Amino acid sequence: MNIITNPERPAWKEILKRPVLNTDILRNTVSEILDRIRTEGDKAVIEYEEKFDKVRLASLAATEKEFAEAEKEVSIELKAAIMLAYNNIRTFHSSQKFEGKKITTLPGVTCWQKAVPIEKVGLYIPGGTAPLFSTVLMLATPAQIAGCREIILCTPPDRTGKIHPAILYAARIAGVSRVFKAGGVQAIGAMAYGTESVPKVYKIFGPGNQYVTAAKQQVSLRDVAIDMPAGPSEVAVLADESANPTFVAADLLSQAEHGTDSQAILITTSQDLLQAVTEEVSRQLPSLFRRNIAEKSLANSKLILVRSIDEAIDMANEYAPEHLIIETKDYQSVAERIVNAGSVFLGAYSPESAGDYASGTNHTLPTNGYAKAYSGVSVDSFIRKITYQEVTAEGIATIGPAIEVLAANEYLDAHKNAVSVRLETLKRTI
Repeated sequence: MNIITNPERPAWKEILKRPVLNTDILRNTVSEILDRIRTEGDKAVIEYEEKFDKVRLASLAATEKEFAEAEKEVSIELKAAIMLAYNNIRTFHSSQKFEGKKITTLPGVTCWQKAVPIEKVGLYIPGGTAPLFSTVLMLATPAQIAGCREIILCTPPDRTGKIHPAILYAARIAGVSRVFKAGGVQAIGAMAYGTESVPKVYKIFGPGNQYVTAAKQQVSLRDVAIDMPAGPSEVAVLADESANPTFVAADLLSQAEHGTDSQAILITTSQDLLQAVTEEVSRQLPSLFRRNIAEKSLANSKLILVRSIDEAIDMANEYAPEHLIIETKDYQSVAERIVNAGSVFLGAYSPESAGDYASGTNHTLPTNGYAKAYSGVSVDSFIRKITYQEVTAEGIATIGPAIEVLAANEYLDAHKNAVSVRLETLKRTI
């Protein structure tokens, strides 16, 4: 890990740079795959599955028999953990349901909003280096709560043509309508355009590698909405001398094992903590199953010593991390000053892992600094809000003259006339 001591503010931008994900160089490859999916449907998806996932599929849909087999294969212990996580996610996200209320802006003028679920949504669940059944829960549960009519899930199968049983079990628990065996760009194309088997959806959710990211960006230009811009996963830990270095090192490594392009950053006011964390990372790293991935990720990671807690807070807000862990003695007051972060974890006993799995919050979050403008996935991500207004005769008599003036000054005579004819009618009936 790179150690940086008391950097001056003009240097922050360079210091806080993320690993670069250049999707431009993938554009031609991704476009070619998407074009074939659009024109050839299932045939192209199956051919790309054989090419990229090394499996020859007879069909794309997961069958009821496969769901039944998956339920038998998942251990009781894992089922219990999945159910605990699902119940907490459902409890937290259920509180987000939108309740519109009618507002009278003037007598006779009433306005309100109605939340309507997106009818068809597509969830992409990667299957490359780990079976992300937790992401199934994070995406399908709020979609279920929102009332989406069709929840479609695509995930790559293994080389025997099977989907990881925990993914199928989580999908059934969280209300997924149908599951398809497709990964990478071909999965995104299938959901964006529709094939003989895979329905076209209206919005696509879920993480993925650089090819998936590039594919989501391309289909979002014309064909379908997506959840948010994506980049490599990241964490920042903001800590002072009261932090436990063992905990901090474990938090940094839990992020580093996500992928070689992940980034973990420590921002601290304590030289002693920085040194202790460095030693703890070296001690804990060799025991990790994914240590090779973590080692490469740590090359992108930084331990930064700053002069004061105020400077630490400013740096955290400038970085706008996907995950921010605050391990300071006064973490509540520090948290009040955080304005740019995807999800914040407070105190020594709130690791990122809690939010990733089972506290109830969502782990699909803005990365790459997008936390300055985007929120993580929530029930709102799966709904649209339609506005309504009802204007009575009394109401149009009240606001109509102002509308006429506004429309006339924008030279939109037809807009003005739509009000004028009504006001004239009202005059004749009085």
